[in-house]
Amino acid sequence: MVNCKFFILILICGLLLAFPAYAINLGTIGTTYPIVEPDLVAEIKASIDYEKLEKVMEEHRQNYQAKDIYALPTAKRARTFLVDMTYTLDHDIPGENGEIMYQRGLTWNPLDYVSPPELVVINSEDAKQVEWFEKSPYYKNRQIKLLISAGFAASLIKQLDRPVFYLTKTIADRLQLTAAPCVITQNGKKMMVQEVRIDE
Repeated sequence: MVNCKFFILILICGLLLAFPAYAINLGTIGTTYPIVEPDLVAEIKASIDYEKLEKVMEEHRQNYQAKDIYALPTAKRARTFLVDMTYTLDHDIPGENGEIMYQRGLTWNPLDYVSPPELVVINSEDAKQVEWFEKSPYYKNRQIKLLISAGFAASLIKQLDRPVFYLTKTIADRLQLTAAPCVITQNGKKMMVQEVRIDE
């Protein structure tokens, strides 16, 4: 019985393969029309108000402020202190094959390998601090990175015609920053922080 069903299946497949398949063009039946709907990309581009878009983008640039900006109070006194940049690993760092490349407890100082740029931190919402920076020798030195602990970078970039960055909590914690304005420079294997008191 099984052989009979198998034989019938092979016979049907053989007959189907024996007759070639033909396709014939039957011609056009009925009226055809061209596609007249507009290009979707062209429609989207046409609907954009570029002037309004540029205005919105400019407002966004002017009002942008980093989410993690770290505010510092105004320095009440001038003081200078050194920050040890030595770092101790609190966990093992494995290599790609699972071997331990750097063991927990390894101590190293990044200043042995890199020389960070000088930093100046000000509160851009405090006109006295901005004026102090403009009158300081740091203003003309383009190698110094200017960080702000409050305010908007875009307006200060325009005013000072130089790059401006935001002070983050990570930077403030690592350099033990507690007041602005302050100047951070490398002093041997440590970083020196100079808090500046601006006289009234």
